[in-house]
Amino acid sequence: MNTPRPKVRLSRALGIPLTPKCVTYFERRPYPPGEHGRKRKSTSDYKTRLLEKQRLRAQYDISETQLRLAFDRARKQGRNTGAKTGEALLLDLESRLDATVLRAGFARTIYQARQVVTHHHVTVNGRRVDRPSYRVEPGDVVAIAERSRTKQPFQVAASGAHAEAPKYLDVRLAELTCFVARRPQRAEIPVQCEEQLVVEHYSR
Repeated sequence: MNTPRPKVRLSRALGIPLTPKCVTYFERRPYPPGEHGRKRKSTSDYKTRLLEKQRLRAQYDISETQLRLAFDRARKQGRNTGAKTGEALLLDLESRLDATVLRAGFARTIYQARQVVTHHHVTVNGRRVDRPSYRVEPGDVVAIAERSRTKQPFQVAASGAHAEAPKYLDVRLAELTCFVARRPQRAEIPVQCEEQLVVEHYSR
C-alpha cells in the first residue's frame, strides 16, 4: 500500500504539492517539515537555484543523472537552434513516456504513470515499451495495451477521473489512446518551475 507520508514531507520541503493527495496536507501545513519548519530560514542564491532544481526533479520523479543528461541535451539543442535552454529542458522532460501517460490522463500521478509503463501496460505505435524515459515524438500513438484495458485503474482513467489532457495531445479516453499532435508550448507544461534558475544551477 502506498503511504502518502514521504511524498507529503517532500512536498512541504520543496514548497509544492507533488500528488493530488498532498494538496490537502500541503494547504494545512505549507511550511517545511520538522520542529523548525515554521521558522524563517536564511537563504542564498545557491540554495535558491538548488531548490528549484530539486523541485523539477521531484515533479518528474527522476534521478540527478537523468536530469543532468536532459540538461546537456537541452543545452546542445539551444546552441544548435537558438532555443532557450530552460524551455528546451522542459520540452525534453515532457516528452518522456511516463510524463505523456500522466498528461493523457491514463494515470493519476507521475509515480503511477511510471509503474504503468514499467509493468508493460503501455504501447507506442503498437509496440510495448517499458522504459519511462523513452522519448515520444509528434506523430506517435501512445496507448494502454489492449489486454490491460479491462483492469480497474484503466477503467477509472477511461471514465475521465484524472486531469484533462493538454491540447498538444489528442486523447480518446474511451479507447485509452493518445496521439501526440505536436510538441507542447511552455504555457502548456503544468510544472511549477523557474527553469532559468535550473539552467543557472548547472551552468555555475
